[in-house]
Amino acid sequence: MSATVVVITRNRRAELLVTLRHMTSLPDQMPIIVVDNGSTDGTSDAVAAEFPAVTLIRSERNLGALGRNLAAERIRTPYLACCDDDTRWQPGSLRRAVALLDRYPGLASVTGRCLVEPSLVEDPITPELRDSPVPGPPWLPGPALLGVMAGLSMFRLSAFREVGGFSPRLWLGGEEELFTIDLAARGWWCCWAEDVVIHHAPSRVRDSRRRRQLGIRNTLWTSWLRRPVPSAWRATRRVLGSAPRDLATVQAVWWAVRGLPWVLRERQVVPAEVEHGLCLLEESQRRSAARRYVG
Repeated sequence: MSATVVVITRNRRAELLVTLRHMTSLPDQMPIIVVDNGSTDGTSDAVAAEFPAVTLIRSERNLGALGRNLAAERIRTPYLACCDDDTRWQPGSLRRAVALLDRYPGLASVTGRCLVEPSLVEDPITPELRDSPVPGPPWLPGPALLGVMAGLSMFRLSAFREVGGFSPRLWLGGEEELFTIDLAARGWWCCWAEDVVIHHAPSRVRDSRRRRQLGIRNTLWTSWLRRPVPSAWRATRRVLGSAPRDLATVQAVWWAVRGLPWVLRERQVVPAEVEHGLCLLEESQRRSAARRYVG
């Protein structure tokens, strides 16, 4: 079996072309779909000209993470590998992730080890994933996860579709947490695999302030959508305690508060075993250098 690689992008033509040159030259290369989220820098035309074998979806507006949902509608392989426009799966890693999903039918996703270019040091999220305290079944081939990084992960398409893909409400920025929790609530498992390696060359073309705001908003929404009230309050205090005290944070909290009516309408508390895993994660998340709301 094989996977389809899905890349979402917006106004990062140069980085995307480097990524596609890498991904199309892999010995284990697989079909690729690029979703251009309304770029205005000629991204779509450049992809069409240089990579005619790549399936290109031109969106007139910025769909954020929902671009992956759109691509998933066209996939005919059993697995979907996410690849950001500044991440590059390394030789053999796609094949190794496919092998794990083939072997373990209860596995919904495999998340790889991220090395940051140019020095290839481990991404700060790595210790949190490698040392995940979430209890998993004996057959699980790696540490059990209740949160993944989409650009480092391959998903079982049937599980992806079962939870409806990424939430339209969250759009982008920490959207993976709700997605992963919903997988777990339905009995699916996600794991980390050290020998699945992805390089990340962080793009300088990003609005860090807005991404921070979306991350705060979406983390608060996810907590109140899925966790018991005491846990949601703890998560809220942790987020607000670690966020800079500035106008950007105030605006993010206001966005979160404005969403409370729909959050309360759609609130579904996770099963006790999933909540237990989330509680075990709280300390490592509190100490994680990857969860500082900066930018």
